[in-house]
Amino acid sequence: MKLILTQEVSGLGAPGDIVEVKDGYGRNFLIPRGLGMRWTKGGEKQVASIRKAREVREVRDLGHAEQIKAQLEALSVKLLARSGDSGRLFGSVTVTDIVSAVKQSGGPDIDKRRIEIGTPIKTLGSHQVSIRLHPELSAKLSLEVVES
Repeated sequence: MKLILTQEVSGLGAPGDIVEVKDGYGRNFLIPRGLGMRWTKGGEKQVASIRKAREVREVRDLGHAEQIKAQLEALSVKLLARSGDSGRLFGSVTVTDIVSAVKQSGGPDIDKRRIEIGTPIKTLGSHQVSIRLHPELSAKLSLEVVES
């Protein structure tokens, strides 16, 4: 099945890419979640607008990505969260929480789809978060979750 990706799918492609996937994966996972749409000749025209929007959001080049990486790794980000007596959070830390915490601590704007959390953050303390800035470069962010 040929699909046009509308959002980034790790391991598959970026918005505007035309990919060939198995029928079940496309029909049952990608299309219902809005990650892709069926390829048609008319859909080809939409690819140009999707790619334009991607270029605006995208980090310009590897040099720019390295500058952002240096800013992020020099930053100490504290995130306030409610927790119980044992240090376990009520809920978990989301990527939206991380984006707002980076902004509050004076960091650059980050697209929330670029943040990768290995395991859900459900405890107080120090955690490492990976941010994909460029296909060849990612930054490690130190996140300190403290009780509010």
